[in-house]
Amino acid sequence: MDASDAVVIKQHLIDPEICIRCNTCEVSCPVGAIAHDARNYVVDVDICEHCMACVPPCPTGAIDNWFTMPKAKAYSTKDQFSWDELPAPLTDAELAAAGVAQDVRPSEPAPVVLPAAASGEEAFDSSAYNAVLPPWSAARAYANIYGPKNPTTATVVGNFRVTEVGREYDTHHLMLDFGAMPFPVLEGQSIGIIPPGTDAEGRPHHARQYSIASPRNGERPGYNNLSLTIKRVLQDYQGRPVRGVASNYLCDLKVGDKVQVIGPFGQSFLMPNHPRSHIVMICTGTGSAPMRAMTEWRRRLRASGKFESGKLMLFFGARTKEELPYFGPLQNLPKDFIDINLAFSRTEGQPKRYVQDLMRERAADLGALLKDPQSHFYVCGLKSMEEGVVLALRDAAQQAGVAWEKIGPALKAEGRLHLETY
Repeated sequence: MDASDAVVIKQHLIDPEICIRCNTCEVSCPVGAIAHDARNYVVDVDICEHCMACVPPCPTGAIDNWFTMPKAKAYSTKDQFSWDELPAPLTDAELAAAGVAQDVRPSEPAPVVLPAAASGEEAFDSSAYNAVLPPWSAARAYANIYGPKNPTTATVVGNFRVTEVGREYDTHHLMLDFGAMPFPVLEGQSIGIIPPGTDAEGRPHHARQYSIASPRNGERPGYNNLSLTIKRVLQDYQGRPVRGVASNYLCDLKVGDKVQVIGPFGQSFLMPNHPRSHIVMICTGTGSAPMRAMTEWRRRLRASGKFESGKLMLFFGARTKEELPYFGPLQNLPKDFIDINLAFSRTEGQPKRYVQDLMRERAADLGALLKDPQSHFYVCGLKSMEEGVVLALRDAAQQAGVAWEKIGPALKAEGRLHLETY
């Protein structure tokens, strides 16, 4: 037997039945071990270092599978791309037959603490500051109540457009009611929608993940309902025409239609509940959904007269104001309630401005908030915005005389900086 045949490993695998293809694992992996195609997300056994960076952010737990096996028999990425479900783990008898002795089987991988910051000539690693713990005062979140094998049904009770009609960018506000079925959610959580029908190979469509845009007591207060912000997808990231399966299905739903739902997901991207906590929200496009939920919950608390909240600060970006979801309602929020900063990158005759540009303009205010341990920061939108936003926070801290090497890791450890990018 060749020496390499005797090497025993814990192979890291993703369960394709549970995975909702949210891409969290791939963007979290620091070594590029995770890849995907139109069917599955997979882990390359020759690259994976078992650092565990991808495990805490996974909303469903699909990422947390470890199979003991001889490395020579490890599943290739080609194998994994073909799966509809995980194969059965090797039994003790099968392991023994493969020459794996009981006393040499590896234990569960231990988490490896990643460096909190890049140094020297290394690239800045914005994801190293992403908190995997919720704020200490966050309410308890329920997660994974309904899975792909046991989805629940919601009824559409509202569907209206929240971007200017006639423009290319078509975004809808969709309201779903769960009737008597329990579906408790908190601001910052998400759900999965299972589109009807099958894909090109005849398999049922997998679920798509959407952030909840309504507060914990419902879009309509006191009812078992929630809302989503859905952008109709008509082209891919390269600008090629494509019709998004789930987004077009959802945007075209009528009142009374039924929808298959799984979740809820998420136990860390949650808002603080303690009085006087400050919330800084940074988002683009439909990344505004969780920010809308947090803002609306604070607005309702304020209206009740029973909650004296800290500051709310919003940095919201889009190509133009016509493409900004909820542009009209944003203008009606009281100025003493929320500090709104809007960035537009495609306004005719105007220079391009992005959320990080506005953050640098407000560096003095952000610096003061970074010094305050009651401040919490939330980022949601495209992955491409993440590094610029965290660098803007770093620069604001340094301008305020606070060492980022100290405050950055503290924001992560204390559950005060949350990055939800895709």
